[in-house]
Amino acid sequence: MEADPRGSGDGVWRVLGAPLVAATAPGPLSGHGVAVKDLYAVAGFALGAGVPDYLGEPQPDHAAAVSQLLAAGADLTGIAHTDEFAYSITGSNGRYGMPVNPAAPERIPGGSSSGSAVAVARGAVTLGLGTDTAGSIRVPAAYQGLWGIRTTHGRISTEGLLPLAPSFDTVGWMARDPETLAAVADCLLPNPNSTSQRLVADPARLVTDPPQLVVDPALCVVADGDLASRALSAANALGAAELDLDADLDAWFTAFRTVQAHEAWTTHGPWITAHPGALEPEVAQRFAYAATISDPAADRARAVVAAAAAHLRTALTGRTLLLPTTATLPPPRTAPAITLEAGRTRTLHLTCLASLAGLPAVTLPTHPIDALPVGLCLLGAPNTDHTLIRQAHLIALSHLPQPH
Repeated sequence: MEADPRGSGDGVWRVLGAPLVAATAPGPLSGHGVAVKDLYAVAGFALGAGVPDYLGEPQPDHAAAVSQLLAAGADLTGIAHTDEFAYSITGSNGRYGMPVNPAAPERIPGGSSSGSAVAVARGAVTLGLGTDTAGSIRVPAAYQGLWGIRTTHGRISTEGLLPLAPSFDTVGWMARDPETLAAVADCLLPNPNSTSQRLVADPARLVTDPPQLVVDPALCVVADGDLASRALSAANALGAAELDLDADLDAWFTAFRTVQAHEAWTTHGPWITAHPGALEPEVAQRFAYAATISDPAADRARAVVAAAAAHLRTALTGRTLLLPTTATLPPPRTAPAITLEAGRTRTLHLTCLASLAGLPAVTLPTHPIDALPVGLCLLGAPNTDHTLIRQAHLIALSHLPQPH
């Protein structure tokens, strides 16, 4: 094993190897290289969570998902940077820098799985292992023209994964093509019917009796006009049925944000209190807000989250919801903080739907707008992860022009 503990110095890698950790056995993922988000334990290496002062002793064991990938034949190429404690979706890390978005170099890469996403987008690896609490797979994938999946909450073990908000934290990954996305699903989400083989063997028969595709125009218009139009045009071309989800987005988002913050402070508050100055302003301010959430306020918000989750699960039984992945195109790297925060809040109104109900979500790239990457998102019922990947691939093949 060869490892450079300094990483690459470009905001992507904290530790880089050739490989860092070799596959433990040959398997269906042999030949694939993986960038692992710096929230997953990798035996023999410290866990950093995007915070230099957090680096401690080497981890004794691999996280469960890392072990599964190694056992399936994948090599771990390196440990990739994340936004601090994964509490952001911009892709900026004050101490390690913001990696360059290969699909739009003057634009932000999206986070918090920014390092893993950029490593995939620029071809350094074929697979980026990340997490999705509030959109941290879907946003960087959309901003960089990648495929990404947030899996059903709790379906993949989070053992060895540093939490942010356990009620919403979910394993996910990104790839440049749906075949790789599906091959990983076959390894981490075992299914008797091989998703990846069916994708390659017979694209025209990817989904038998697929869930009904639906669209809620009221959700789409949360996004900028060009992104909303893209989603609605795609829905029309795909024959999606209109569905009034009757979503109380503002109340749901506020409840989500409250519970996420309360759990984030419960998880990391003691360490942050003991290490003043360890965080950069953007994330420090977020944790400062989190520290103000009382237990009774969190309990009230959890009741709203539970009602929203039940509502969404019922509405999406037998259905797949199509919506814009993000509310904006990737913002300029030089955008002021107030602009980034406004776009982040609107995007989270969309991404929090899957998080609230623990639902799987797949983002797929479609043709750019103004030469910038665009993602469409499919949101499905719990445990429909494989079906969602197949349905997204069929949609991409049959109806939507893809980026070159």
